[in-house]
Amino acid sequence: MNTAASSASSEVNELQQIKKLPILISLIIGAFFSILNETLLNIALPQLEISLDVSASTLQWLATGYMLVVGVLIPVSALLVQWFTTRQMFLGAMILFTVGTLICGIAPGFEVLLIGRLLQAGGAGLMLPVLMNTILVLYPPEKRGAAMGSIGLVIMFAPAIGPTLSGLILQVAEWRWLFFLVLPFAFLSIIVSYIFLKNVTPVTKPKVDVLSILLSTLGFGGIVFGFSNAGKSELTWSSPQVYLPLIIGGISLLLFVIRQINSKEPMLDLRVFKFPMFTLTTVLLIIAMMTMFSTMLLLPFLMQGVFAMTTFAAGLVLLPGGLLNGFISPITGRLFDKFGPRALVIPGTCLLLIIMWLFTRISIDTTSTTLIVLHVLLMIAIAMIMMPAQTNGLNQLPRRMYPHGTAVLNTLQQISGAIGVALFISIMASGQQAFLGRLTAEPTPVQMAESLLSGIHNSFVVGLGFAILALLLSLFIKKTSAPQD
Repeated sequence: MNTAASSASSEVNELQQIKKLPILISLIIGAFFSILNETLLNIALPQLEISLDVSASTLQWLATGYMLVVGVLIPVSALLVQWFTTRQMFLGAMILFTVGTLICGIAPGFEVLLIGRLLQAGGAGLMLPVLMNTILVLYPPEKRGAAMGSIGLVIMFAPAIGPTLSGLILQVAEWRWLFFLVLPFAFLSIIVSYIFLKNVTPVTKPKVDVLSILLSTLGFGGIVFGFSNAGKSELTWSSPQVYLPLIIGGISLLLFVIRQINSKEPMLDLRVFKFPMFTLTTVLLIIAMMTMFSTMLLLPFLMQGVFAMTTFAAGLVLLPGGLLNGFISPITGRLFDKFGPRALVIPGTCLLLIIMWLFTRISIDTTSTTLIVLHVLLMIAIAMIMMPAQTNGLNQLPRRMYPHGTAVLNTLQQISGAIGVALFISIMASGQQAFLGRLTAEPTPVQMAESLLSGIHNSFVVGLGFAILALLLSLFIKKTSAPQD
């Protein structure tokens, strides 16, 4: 007993002596550009369609494939972080991402570009769990909020500025520069992490359960793939490309869960759900992600399809909210350390509810200034909810469960993102078709804009419902303390 206590005390002392800031900076640089690259390419798809001479549906694989690889790799990361050191995991992920970025930049055709994107996704899928798990190990619970707020800056800020930055680059250069400009920062991250990154997690090398890996891949991959296909305009819920992956994914996921529950050494330890605040956090984050996607996805449709803005102008409208969210996330982290989760999450969900209601009131006469203000307030609300709730839920877990908790949260956020895209595009499309079905003549351009606005309104109403549910859940949140391992 004394030996175990002495060993734990020695380990804590070693962690306290590690210089945390250089490690945090090296991790954030790598994660920032890997996440940035996820949204950087979306705005270039029309240019790629012409340059590579492929159809829009084929190009969708650049986004679907990326999301698919990330969704498959994150659950496996809980196993990998116990087999490899922090340095090996992060450097491996960063090198994989860098090689993928280089391949994308020099790709002669679509096939090579897709291979590069999948390699990028492999690096990104391993990066986030390593980042979050390292923060949980390095920082004690009372200082964890500020560090996790820095991660919030990466997770929210990078994808928010992606479209604007991409639009700016494409104004002056071809699409390949979207990758070439990322390369120097990727190399910088590798160099900095090689110099400063220390091993902070023990290598236990648990048994590799091949069947669990297979079921996890089919389960999470099938669900992400099915919902991603459902979000494509040319497919419906009755398309085999949608329902077959969902059925296969659902059955595989059920078998995966049963196997994990009955396993002595589970690949993904689902006993994390025995901790009530972690479970509440998981549901709250899924709902918050769904609500956020309803707006992040619908606003570009609204601005370009209804208000006839250019892609670059639409990106500029979203920029202030993205920038502000990046600045606020570390602040909300520090406030979390001082006041706990309730002081942030409950006001955040109240603000989210108000903003979603205001989004349902948008009309053709709404100004771009109003959209900027609403988006800024939305990003403030998300910053008050996401990282404080996530940090609070993870704080309740014993240290040995950190890899499993971070893998569960990151996986479910990926899945909720895929579901959000599919759900809100479907609602928007059906609302648009219902409006056009009531017309007796060929629709005019104004009526086409009104039909799109009608579909977007329907999606915002569903988003409002999610916001109400998020507020109700937030009322039950309590500050947690780390149990003894």
